[in-house]
Amino acid sequence: MIDATHDIALESWVHSANGHHDFPIQNLPFGLFSPAGEAPRPGVAIGDHILELQALVAAGMLRDVPDDLETILATPPLRKSLRHQLSRLLSDATHSAAAEPYLHTARDCVVHLPVRVGDYTDFYVGIHHATKVGALFRPDNPLLPNYKHVPIGYHGRASSVRVSGEPVVRPRGQTKAQDAETPGFGPSRRLDFELELGVWVGPGNALGDPIAIADAPQHIGGFCLLNDWSARDFQAWEYQPLGPFLAKNFHTTVSAWIVTPEALAPFRMAPTPRPMGDPRPLPYLWAEDDQAYGGLSINLEVSLRTAKMRAQNLAPVVISRSHTRHMYWTVAQILTHHASNGCNLQPGDLLGTGTLSGPDSASSGSLLELSDGGKSPIILPGNETRTFLEDGDEIILSARAAADGFAPIGFGDCRATILAARG
Repeated sequence: MIDATHDIALESWVHSANGHHDFPIQNLPFGLFSPAGEAPRPGVAIGDHILELQALVAAGMLRDVPDDLETILATPPLRKSLRHQLSRLLSDATHSAAAEPYLHTARDCVVHLPVRVGDYTDFYVGIHHATKVGALFRPDNPLLPNYKHVPIGYHGRASSVRVSGEPVVRPRGQTKAQDAETPGFGPSRRLDFELELGVWVGPGNALGDPIAIADAPQHIGGFCLLNDWSARDFQAWEYQPLGPFLAKNFHTTVSAWIVTPEALAPFRMAPTPRPMGDPRPLPYLWAEDDQAYGGLSINLEVSLRTAKMRAQNLAPVVISRSHTRHMYWTVAQILTHHASNGCNLQPGDLLGTGTLSGPDSASSGSLLELSDGGKSPIILPGNETRTFLEDGDEIILSARAAADGFAPIGFGDCRATILAARG
């Protein structure tokens, strides 16, 4: 899948794209945006700008472009063709005068959820997160027996998925302290973030028809960053026997831009080998190509900025750095497993990987881990401390795919600020 669109020497006449930390010409992610006071429309991020797709079609500079992003997700040949058309258009300066009227300054635009999320499923493939969190709740048995045999997941709430930038209202719910006889109700006091990769489903499958793992890559429409906000105090009280519910369904934040599988082709890698003695996945979850190229080389980062830091004009502080190599199951494996019972996946469905923590504290993908369950506060500028999130705190997830010989690409921010509970 590596071709001329990935050439590290390729540059754009959109000068802000050259060397851009997220959106060089080698990326070309799709999204939905609105110029000031106008209706949403599909576009592609290029440097500090957004190029309007349908206007280019009307002007005769692009062809075969649908007016919805679900069709682009669901049609790999169309995605590839559009990528090549855009790469040629944006790298050839002879097109600049004709295309510039359809180029919008990104900071002057509003971004939206790129597609209507039909269904959302969150997995649990970060083995270091699963082990560390399991140890907090079950010190003698951190990983349950099924973890290394089956990709664990749960069905989330699609209606509360929101685009980067929309604030999170602190949820209210039921909790029970260990020393209390009865539960109480009120705002969460242990609000947390989760550092995840999001996967947008492409074509999908008919009800009753599974997806073979060899075919799974054709059903991956794109990627984003995902923050599955979590109320840990609700979670501790409600999760048995059926798992996540109100602790998870109040808000999920995703980055605005769909980074395509084609853009990520140079950053494929072999998944991290399983430890000696771990079981080999069952045949329906095993493909040699997936074991050779099913991983991703993406650096992940979490930053935090408090209300006090904003008032003092301080920059966000990095509190965690991790990597997608910490996935125990590949994206193809979780998609295949999801459809293995005949469940129908549809274009625009969203899958979360689960929290992608690394093996040490500095690579923890949640405050639950960073603060050791709330026992060890992290230290912030200005002598502030945190065990869990407070009102006014802003969390920013970022990512950068990198590999020798290729231009690095990013995902754009996945950010949100915590607002006080209502009611």
